[in-house]
Amino acid sequence: MDARKMLLLSALVFFSSGAAFGHGRDTVAYRVEASGGASTGRHAPLWFTANRWGLSSADAAGGYLRAGATYARPLRAGFRIEAAADMASGWGIGAPVVVQQAYVDMSWRRLRLSVGSKQRWGYPMDKNHRLSSGMMVEGPGARPVPQVRADIADFVPVPLTRGWLSFKGHLAYGIFTDNKWQQGFAAPGGLYTRNTLYHSKSAALRVGRADRFPLTVDIGILTAAQFGGMKMRKRADGSSVMVENMPNRLPDFFYMLMPSQESTLQNVQGNHCGSWNVSLDYHGRAWSARVYMEHYFEDHSQLTMQYGLWRDGQLGVEVMLPRNRWVKTLLWEGLSTTDQTGPILYDGVGGTFTDLQMSGCDNYYNNGQFLGWQHWGLGMGSPLMPGPAYNADGSNEFKSNRVRAHHVGVDGQPSDEWAYRLLLSHVRHWGTYREPLDRVRLQVSTYAEATYSPRKLPGWSMAMAVGIDGGDYLGASAGMMLTIKKTGICAR
Repeated sequence: MDARKMLLLSALVFFSSGAAFGHGRDTVAYRVEASGGASTGRHAPLWFTANRWGLSSADAAGGYLRAGATYARPLRAGFRIEAAADMASGWGIGAPVVVQQAYVDMSWRRLRLSVGSKQRWGYPMDKNHRLSSGMMVEGPGARPVPQVRADIADFVPVPLTRGWLSFKGHLAYGIFTDNKWQQGFAAPGGLYTRNTLYHSKSAALRVGRADRFPLTVDIGILTAAQFGGMKMRKRADGSSVMVENMPNRLPDFFYMLMPSQESTLQNVQGNHCGSWNVSLDYHGRAWSARVYMEHYFEDHSQLTMQYGLWRDGQLGVEVMLPRNRWVKTLLWEGLSTTDQTGPILYDGVGGTFTDLQMSGCDNYYNNGQFLGWQHWGLGMGSPLMPGPAYNADGSNEFKSNRVRAHHVGVDGQPSDEWAYRLLLSHVRHWGTYREPLDRVRLQVSTYAEATYSPRKLPGWSMAMAVGIDGGDYLGASAGMMLTIKKTGICAR
């Protein structure tokens, strides 16, 4: 199902639902936005591009005009419907016109069915939207994937636990929409994918009640996959020929839900990845704090602790200070992906070749069949491992997925009209096991943003940002970005 069919289906669901269950007061929220940036380097500073839902450019200059509206209406018996359309036009964003969001949500209490393309924040554990370097599996790094998604929107108490144990989760299937981008980006003779399908699911538990005790613990798991579609090779004249037709029959959808393999030498069908997520939250009266961990995996050995303690993942500490004029939140994150179960591991020989297990060299975000864990050239996971859009050779892969990084974020609101945020990322790159860099390379990315929201002009805001990057992986770059936005709500 392509994006246009998904949008049409969303519209049909929206209007049929409204006719059948219509009740209550309609609310329409709108958004109009213009943004543009320019820089001196070959690429824009990292934080001009990262964590903007793909509505950004890795090129030195880019910009867009964006307009959207969201319709919401409460229905009978605890139902609620929400629909949105959000489009942008510009340069450096992958296409002259993009459908950024087009979805319909039907909710009953905390249960929700969502159809379409929507900017969905991290599952099963969210992170600070303004300061975090992002999620390791999927988050705001790339353009949304259109999908059919059933989820529990927030934690729901488990019966008979008096609210001390609660849970949430989701299940989704969708389709990637970057066929034309991949074909245009691929070098002659290079590979790309077409009509790739998407799957994800998650489950999470929360232990504790913040209204009774200041500490709560969250633990959850997220898995995601690419499957189906076709692998293509681009010819010298720009045309393409199919190399492989990936399985996309009805049973293959169930294989994504419960992946399995017959032997240790057989790969699981599709490109799978996921993460364990754990957080400890302190809810104080004047201040609060959070410590969290996300462990990334691509196979069974890292899903479990088959080779001992996990060595790869992200650790984070976030502190929200008592109300003051200058500093609201302090955040630090450390990221390591250098292990990847080692370059290669042999798990013993039991007398026959089929008893030999070879592990290691997990090659995060890369895959032999589906190439890269990306959408429209930007990585679905951590932006500290830059996606294919940064490649000069037109290859759909991550050139450096073995990194160690420190990331710091600070924000504040000196007045009702002014707010700011500061980001600093220090990343060392090793390349990949298969193609290591000639030496360990360093990239440092800084970002400073000030936002002005005048009281006399409700809904208007203007954000001025400065980014300065240095290093010998993506190179040096310095630039400025200006974003003007108007939001509002209409009700009848």
